[in-house]
Amino acid sequence: MSRRYYMNTSVQEPPLDYSFRSIHVIPDLVSEEPRTGLRPVKHSKSGKSLTQSLWLNNNVLSDLKDFSQVVSQLLEHPENLAWLDLSFNDLTSIDPVLMTFFNLSVLYLHGNSIHRLGEVNKLAVLPCLRSLTLHGNPIEEEKGYRQYVLCNLPRVTTFDFSGVTKADRTTAEVWKRMNIKLKKGQNKKDIL
Repeated sequence: MSRRYYMNTSVQEPPLDYSFRSIHVIPDLVSEEPRTGLRPVKHSKSGKSLTQSLWLNNNVLSDLKDFSQVVSQLLEHPENLAWLDLSFNDLTSIDPVLMTFFNLSVLYLHGNSIHRLGEVNKLAVLPCLRSLTLHGNPIEEEKGYRQYVLCNLPRVTTFDFSGVTKADRTTAEVWKRMNIKLKKGQNKKDIL
């Protein structure tokens, strides 16, 4: 997937919505019928969807195996994927495949089973990521959870459905300075 940052289709297009479909594996999306909303999703001549939003929330996904291939089958411009909702699934980590979608600006991962706070570091390569949710994962219970995420993802402007303020940034920087020493001689396996 190329690193071009452009949008060929309107962000105003309705999402391709596979929420609440009891989907266990990503390849099932190809045979599953998406939910219909108030406005229909437009399709290209090839039959692929002309949307930048994919909703896979409230399913039973435990991994994203074959995600790139399936998204390429569903979306006319998979490189333009901007909004991905994977909330309320059974994901235990942040799959590296997500880092290949450079136009992702909204990523919902709340209500999963992500238990290592260090997983968040993977998202730092996404240049357009502005809105992220991770609440409802075991990592939320880690001390310094919000500060850790904001330190590692400085471009995020909305985190867990809450706007990131200047005070949040200041607190995150102070937290980082206080905890960076731990990292050098650290023995805190649960964070990293």
